[in-house]
Amino acid sequence: MDDFGVFAVFGVNGPAQRLLSGDGSSRVAVAVPPSVRQVVLFSSGPWGERICVNAELNDADRMPITIGKITPYNKCLSWEQWEEETWTGSVILNVTLERGSLEKSDWSEPELVLAVTEYTPKDTVAPLTARELNGKRKREHATEGDGDENKPTKRGEEENVCPNGGAAERATPVRKGRVQNKGGQKLFSSGGDATKAKGTANVAGEAQGIVGRTPPQSAARTKSRQAKTPTQTTPLVSPSGRWGQSLCAIDAQTAILIGGQGARMQFCKDPMWKLCTEDKSWVAAETLAEGPTPEARIGHTAIYDPDSRRIFVFGGSKNRKWFNDVHILDTQSWKWTMVEAQGKVPPLAYHSCSMFRGELFVLGGVFPCPNPEPDGCSDSLYIFDPNLSIWYQPIVTGDMPSPRSGHSACVMQERKIYVFGGWDTPVCYNDMYMLDLGLMEFSVVKTTGKAPSPRSWHGSAVLSDTKFLVHGGYNGNNALSDTFIFDIDTNSWTEVTLPQLAVPRAGHSIVTMEMAEHPRFSGEDEDVDKNTGPVSRTLLVFGGGDNEGNFYSDLTTVAVEELLAAF
Repeated sequence: MDDFGVFAVFGVNGPAQRLLSGDGSSRVAVAVPPSVRQVVLFSSGPWGERICVNAELNDADRMPITIGKITPYNKCLSWEQWEEETWTGSVILNVTLERGSLEKSDWSEPELVLAVTEYTPKDTVAPLTARELNGKRKREHATEGDGDENKPTKRGEEENVCPNGGAAERATPVRKGRVQNKGGQKLFSSGGDATKAKGTANVAGEAQGIVGRTPPQSAARTKSRQAKTPTQTTPLVSPSGRWGQSLCAIDAQTAILIGGQGARMQFCKDPMWKLCTEDKSWVAAETLAEGPTPEARIGHTAIYDPDSRRIFVFGGSKNRKWFNDVHILDTQSWKWTMVEAQGKVPPLAYHSCSMFRGELFVLGGVFPCPNPEPDGCSDSLYIFDPNLSIWYQPIVTGDMPSPRSGHSACVMQERKIYVFGGWDTPVCYNDMYMLDLGLMEFSVVKTTGKAPSPRSWHGSAVLSDTKFLVHGGYNGNNALSDTFIFDIDTNSWTEVTLPQLAVPRAGHSIVTMEMAEHPRFSGEDEDVDKNTGPVSRTLLVFGGGDNEGNFYSDLTTVAVEELLAAF
């Protein structure tokens, strides 16, 4: 007999209930009573050829509130109502077991468990009250029955609000000729109290154009969900539209995409992808690596160390959960590990992270709310030493940058870090600072030429020993499409114009890497894979959003040689 099973605990005092067994159905839907405010899902027994367990908490309209995944290396998930903004009443827990070899029975009608043992509400309310009283998770909660789309947010909460709140994602961005409701969510209000942001989520007609998502069901159809066969979606062959993700190159042919948030402010169900630059193809990579994968998040950083051939993922946020954890992906063994680090570093999102001599230099970022800093953003520099697994704060002199988040940082000539832009409510910046890594001294960089306008959530990348690029971003009202190159020898800015970089976007990813050029053929049926040209340095731009409700999943490439020629 197969001892494998998937179990759930509903509420702090609830017993473990088996949802799936090794020799039974592979799908189940559980109606969670309104009084239950905590759900824990876990597996027990040998996994065998099973790959993973996908789990969704859906509202009454079958729209996901949050998603998660159990794997042989990460066997438990937990959700709490006060951490999920849209969990205001009864929800449906959908659980699907994926096996190594799918059988017809794997896609049978899910069993709907209508009854979950309920307990007195006071048993589940107490933890929330305790958290609110000690101030660790003090938040403003949405009132039942009312969405929080038009509700002003408290100071510090808007840092975790997507600037592109709205519905659809676009694989090929189109700026002009688009007919849509431009009710996308804004981080800054154009008038009135500048310290508060009023977000207006564009929820009308959001289901149209969302890749890999099932349109919301009507109330009548929801009631008969037990008699309805679940809709099967086509497996994605490329990442869904998103912003706030990380993209890092690990060799001349490969880049790794991690995390992000897409339409309806939902965290991506496909959080990890592997990009092959030879043919610009994507491979879903979440199940390729062993070990505890990082929880879904945005505003984190991912840095590749070519010496150890490891990716370091730090920080980020998810709804009202903030992270200060360090996850390491060994790209040789394809195994995740989570670091138990010594020293203290606060939970941060939208910070910058630079690699220098094998250490991570983390600057700025947003703290969770309630905020230990008066302005909500950090101006501190933290260093992580992977060899000792320790965080420490160095002694830094000179003119420190003001507190900020959403800025960029470029390491130039292996001895200087240039910090540009960012924001701290209600101000966006376009100033430049330089950290001398030998002296550990900050200084203000006095620039010449036409500088980029104030912005945050822009993309930046090193083009050469003396030049780096800044593209796009968010100025408090709109996404930007302009591109600038900075020369550290002359401290001068130059604006460049290229048709490939004409789409406004913010929260996108930019990297430079070596790519093999394919020769051009006159016939469309020619096999270019058999004939590759010379290797050239290329700029890759992925994803982001336009602050009008659109999230992008396109991959744009520009030859660095072409950029420097336009300089």
